[in-house]
Amino acid sequence: MKKHTIYTIQYRRRREGRTNYKSRLRLLLSRKPRLVARLSSKNTLAQLVNYEAKGDKIIAAANSKQLAKLGWKANPGNLSAAYLVGMLLARKALKAKLKEAVFDIGIQSSVKGSRLYAMLKGALDGGLDINHSEDILPGKERIAGKHIADYAKLIKTKDPEKYKKCFSLYLKNGLNPEELTQHFEMIKKKIEAI
Repeated sequence: MKKHTIYTIQYRRRREGRTNYKSRLRLLLSRKPRLVARLSSKNTLAQLVNYEAKGDKIIAAANSKQLAKLGWKANPGNLSAAYLVGMLLARKALKAKLKEAVFDIGIQSSVKGSRLYAMLKGALDGGLDINHSEDILPGKERIAGKHIADYAKLIKTKDPEKYKKCFSLYLKNGLNPEELTQHFEMIKKKIEAI
């Protein structure tokens, strides 16, 4: 950090809005690995990261592209995919002999029941011990994609063109969106078997 007589220039990553150093320091003081959650519209990334003086070291990682290898045909950026990514990461963490972590959302907005917390719920159900509040986690039906399946049933009868447009990715991959909850349970069982 450069200092001048008039003002102080912040670190580059803070100026770019990429790192909040105060919250990062609080997470590092726990001396536990961080479960780093990053989201985009088409991908969900979860990593277990340990702090080291030379730079952070990734212990385990999972993303929604790995779900495709397990047979996931739905949107890789939705709530259900985030849950499955969290569960997959927890399975990898248990193999690496890690049982606890702290949740790091970075500079992303914290919204109750969001994909971030679906990922956290997946990691918790996968066996990781992470300090959290139960009221921020999404419900089981929402995680399983029941709201998507219900919407698909509704618009399939009312507006078939809109149905084809909204669920083109599902239909292209050979999945009826009305069957999303069954597909979710199938992939979840595959991850639990890992």
